[in-house]
Amino acid sequence: MGSNRDLARAQWRRASYSGSNGGECVEVADLNPRTAVRDSKNPHGPALLFPAEAWEGFLESVKG
Repeated sequence: MGSNRDLARAQWRRASYSGSNGGECVEVADLNPRTAVRDSKNPHGPALLFPAEAWEGFLESVKG
């Protein structure tokens, strides 16, 4: 399980399609072997942690 320390040092990124208006976006961070996902409008709020394999599977399914 990840920790708050992992999230504090995370390098968050947002999709290039999100634009700069701060709309409804999510941010992701690679916390190998997990991926963290959070709401960009609430960066100090909770984050979801997914095993790397689950996140990769999700990405493949939305690409297809």
